[in-house]
Amino acid sequence: MSAEISYGKGNITLYRTYAKPMLGLTEIPESEFSGRENILFAVDVDVEVFGNNFIAAYTEGINTDVVATDTMKNFVLKKAIAFDGSTLEGFINFLGQEFLNTYPQMRSLRVTGREQPFAAARLPHPNGGNTNSEVLFSRSRNDYAVTVLDFEREGNATKIVAHSCGRVGFQLIKVTGSLFANFARDEYTTLPEMSDRPLFIYLDVYWKYADVENAIASDLSHYIPAEQVRDFVQVVFHEFVSKSIQHLVYEMGVRLLQRFPQMAEVSFAAENRLWDTAFVSDADSKIKVYCDPRPPYGMIKLTLNRDD
Repeated sequence: MSAEISYGKGNITLYRTYAKPMLGLTEIPESEFSGRENILFAVDVDVEVFGNNFIAAYTEGINTDVVATDTMKNFVLKKAIAFDGSTLEGFINFLGQEFLNTYPQMRSLRVTGREQPFAAARLPHPNGGNTNSEVLFSRSRNDYAVTVLDFEREGNATKIVAHSCGRVGFQLIKVTGSLFANFARDEYTTLPEMSDRPLFIYLDVYWKYADVENAIASDLSHYIPAEQVRDFVQVVFHEFVSKSIQHLVYEMGVRLLQRFPQMAEVSFAAENRLWDTAFVSDADSKIKVYCDPRPPYGMIKLTLNRDD
């Protein structure tokens, strides 16, 4: 028999206060996001360790080299205090480097980070208008950033051998300005053609850097903030009259690669969650009532790589 093993700890959720502010980003016209104070830096972390040098724990119950997953959890929580960066990618890189520097029996590992977004409460400013609270935050259940970094030993050093960044969990509805027509029809086709329709999609967006150092560097001038990707995707959806979801995500991908030259690859995973029409007003056909559709849902995926 042959075996391939991994083990680790999942869902290590931490809430770090007063991390380093995120400053020095390159601004883009499609987004107002230019940084954040990081008063609350909240992350959910997974750690997965690889290497058949741990096989004795499986085959013979010998745990001499095994780092307990509870130890991994404590390690992540304690190291969060020492983190002096400002980005999710920087934090995940810091954890991976620290794990391999601390535990020589670990040959390679994967560290995943999921942002736990909290928005500052908006409060009246004494001089008029509104301002962000510096002490009160509200948990957001909307889209959030994700990062996956794979690490391996290379002599006495460690290197990142694979990476993925993303913004996931979009739920976007465009009430007009989308269509779906002229598709193949046969005896199994019941879907009507639509020259204008609302379009409700679930969407995850992932990207890779041409140089992963731009994802983890302290200089953020070439960093791609997930918040800017979020805003950019929404601008494209707003502006673009798509003929299908495939058409829409391709346009998003082409424009993202144009906007961010440091982005080497972008990919999409979308679901068609278009609502079912329940009733239409007799007085005005624009006034409609919709309800949630029944499953199954259409799935659309796309990966675009920059042509060197």
